[in-house]
Amino acid sequence: MTEPRWFSQPYPPEGASAAEGIRNQLGRPELDLLTILVRESAQNSWDARLTQASSPVEYRIDMWTVGPAHTGAWRELLLNDAPTGTAKFPLRDTLRHGPVQVLAVSDRGTRGLGGPTRADDAVGPDRDFVSFIRNIGEPRDTALGGGTYGFGKGIFYLLSKSGTVLVHSRCRTAKGGHETRLIGCTLWKSYVADEPRGGRRYTGRHWWGDTSGDVVEPLVGRDAETVAHRLGLRPFGTEETGTTVVVIDPDLDDLAPPAAADYLADSITWHLWPKMIAVDGKPPAMRFAVACDGVEHSVPDPRETRPLNMFVAAYESMTGPDGSALYCMKPKQYLGRLGLVKRIMPPLEPTRASLMLDIDEVVHHVCLMRPAELVVRYQPGPKPPSVNQGYAGVFRADESMDETYAKAEPPTHDAWNPQSLVRPESTFVQTTFRRINEALDSLLSLGGAARTGSSNVALGAASSLFSGLVGGAWGIGGATAYSKPGSTTSRASKTDGPEDRTSRSAPGRPVSAPATTNWPTVDGPTGTDGSGTGSESFTAEPGTNGTGTPSRRPRVQYVGEPYYDDRGDTSLLVQDFRLPVPGLQRVRIDLAVTLPGTGGRETDPPIGASTPVLIAWEDATGRLHAPEACVIEGSESIWRALVQPAPDTMTEIGIKVEAVKTS
Repeated sequence: MTEPRWFSQPYPPEGASAAEGIRNQLGRPELDLLTILVRESAQNSWDARLTQASSPVEYRIDMWTVGPAHTGAWRELLLNDAPTGTAKFPLRDTLRHGPVQVLAVSDRGTRGLGGPTRADDAVGPDRDFVSFIRNIGEPRDTALGGGTYGFGKGIFYLLSKSGTVLVHSRCRTAKGGHETRLIGCTLWKSYVADEPRGGRRYTGRHWWGDTSGDVVEPLVGRDAETVAHRLGLRPFGTEETGTTVVVIDPDLDDLAPPAAADYLADSITWHLWPKMIAVDGKPPAMRFAVACDGVEHSVPDPRETRPLNMFVAAYESMTGPDGSALYCMKPKQYLGRLGLVKRIMPPLEPTRASLMLDIDEVVHHVCLMRPAELVVRYQPGPKPPSVNQGYAGVFRADESMDETYAKAEPPTHDAWNPQSLVRPESTFVQTTFRRINEALDSLLSLGGAARTGSSNVALGAASSLFSGLVGGAWGIGGATAYSKPGSTTSRASKTDGPEDRTSRSAPGRPVSAPATTNWPTVDGPTGTDGSGTGSESFTAEPGTNGTGTPSRRPRVQYVGEPYYDDRGDTSLLVQDFRLPVPGLQRVRIDLAVTLPGTGGRETDPPIGASTPVLIAWEDATGRLHAPEACVIEGSESIWRALVQPAPDTMTEIGIKVEAVKTS
């Protein structure tokens, strides 16, 4: 078997790139190293996909501590002929002191690093190996691929505290067979070594592999598989192709490995969600997994994760009939399509991954992407007037414009910089942002119809915009106004008189919630006809229990302020309350749109305008009851009114209660 050894690259007479220069190609990105790793490595995997394959690309990140069974092999194999001196080659200290931590990024369903292994032989289109291992700055060779130049691969070296990676790959050969390849690479710092013939300069680039020829080659075939097995690397199947890049001693930004795994999983969803969703009946384009020491860490589903579910909805709007085509008029050019969605929503709970993108409590961003559908950037727009309102957008560049947007990206592919282009390309990118801003202005403007004789200003939008000027009003972020929390009176505009004529009800068969919501079956009070009203009625004098005996009048006690809560894919307005007076009582909802500060109720909405709707009553166990009049036994238990507010409005919630006569 060929024993792998290290080879350090000296400067040739014609000169070469120093390791420091290559490491600096990424510049000073705003994103952290773990986030860039996710973006760049997934982009490499996507560009290397097998175009004829029907199954998705498999992408996974594994972190582990090299166990006792493999530690000896790591030290023996990776220190063979290693350069001396920690300053020149820090991997020595990494392997000799303490346990070895590794992070591996793997893809399967990709073509692997095939083609010639020598740069001077790579004259054809198949040159994946030399592009990744040897050359720097090669232009992309994948039509509509995510990458532009090969600088992004530098993130693997930057993430390693010793600047060292192992590359384990399996590819198809020119003859139609399969070949496994294994090579190690270090990118650190240039240096001068004292040698018998005097000092000699080295570039700081080192390779680990078969050094028997005039250039270091990867281990291949059985030798590569044997060494990979000794190191404990994940093997390839008989017909499987792909690549695993192992980062030795990764910089986890002071995160414990399990916390880093969670962060990587969350970052995958934020930056790669377009590859995770099914489109037009087709399965997702990629599958993702993250594990730490053999324990899987769940990658969030973008359809079930706020606020990414809004970006998914915006993507579907963009690809559907509601999407907008964006144009530059001078010179005339089709730029791409835009989809926007706006929702009432609870404030977000930001995560480390979302904060890295400057998305905190409110989402007001447009996701920019090229035809490869990899997230370039979340472009911020104007903030909504309330933390309970948000919007998300997706802009996808047209295929004819892919080269223009690609050239506007920095090496980390996380922005479009028109200043880096010349006209007319710079005009196209600048116009893209202008058109997006115009669409956002329209989304947030005071639109809507008004009744005859009234001002031509939409009630909901005006309320949202002016609510910050109203002093002493109770509400949530200016979006919804209510009575003072803790009040035990009905929140209606008129005083509720005693409703002493009631009908008897009893629990009955389950009924379905309105078809406009995706709610489960709920329980509603029914009588003999299942409608919620029995045939028996009675009359009682106010202040008595029907027999002339004084009784306590039912009342509603509101518990805290109303708040927004996500229920499925819908954000609902929730009011907690209790009925402190014992006895059976029937509750009804009283909803209206209000003007802040005036106490007026909007009972005549504009034509076509939405109105608030009670979706269900929820008891203390979480069981849902139909929105029709519901019978409750008075107690200290908390109930909830679940209301779907009208978009862009301020909603008044009132709950009415009446006693129910029992036999």
